[in-house]
Amino acid sequence: MPQLGRHRRVWLYLPADYARQPHRRYPVLYLHDGQNVFDAATAYAGEWGVDETLDRLRASGQDLTGCIVVAVDNGGRYRADEYIPWQNPRLKIGGQGAAYVDFLALTLKPYIDRHYRTRSDAAHTGIAGSSLGGLISVYAALRHPAVFGRVAAFSPAFWVCDDSLRAYARQHRPAPTTKFYFVAGAKEDSSMLPLMAQWCDVLRAGGVPAPYLAYHAAPDGEHREWFWQREFAAAYAWLFEPQPVPRAPAEAGK
Repeated sequence: MPQLGRHRRVWLYLPADYARQPHRRYPVLYLHDGQNVFDAATAYAGEWGVDETLDRLRASGQDLTGCIVVAVDNGGRYRADEYIPWQNPRLKIGGQGAAYVDFLALTLKPYIDRHYRTRSDAAHTGIAGSSLGGLISVYAALRHPAVFGRVAAFSPAFWVCDDSLRAYARQHRPAPTTKFYFVAGAKEDSSMLPLMAQWCDVLRAGGVPAPYLAYHAAPDGEHREWFWQREFAAAYAWLFEPQPVPRAPAEAGK
């Protein structure tokens, strides 16, 4: 990670037909907290089971696209610093989010695109995470709108730098074709659902059309891996399904 002077383990999931389809190219989804993405043996808080979910969707015919998944381990004691763009003066954490996102966009993604058969445009490049990982995913789409065109934020921790992120969003708008998927639970902190709804309004005001925004509030949802594991399939399907281009209202009499 030259932007941070650190090293990090990166996990890679290839679709089941990758080796059998030598001329096919695939969308890519970048995920944070890589330790938790694939395997309970490496997880620190439970696994998401992304590989099993994608295999199941593929086998049942529900996933006709296929997707390469790139999961980046968090940095342990550096996790909050890297996943929060600005330092939180009260908690004394954060401030390295820009460097972390630049690592993803400028170092890791070009490497993946060179070595694997990817569809490298923003419409086929997603980024997703939970809690602080959801926060940094939204920030990544604002900082690099030409790179990340699909965003899934699971229980995003906007509270940790909400004012700074809103100010940033006013100056750095996402591409109008970026799709944002938000999901959180009613059993989380009382500020979670209101902030998530407000961010849909922020993005809509910034030029993201309503069909490109999805917001889900689960009555039983908690700030836990089991919840994000359960919600992953719906988020993935919505992010990479074909999306119609919004039409301008028809003129009167036509």
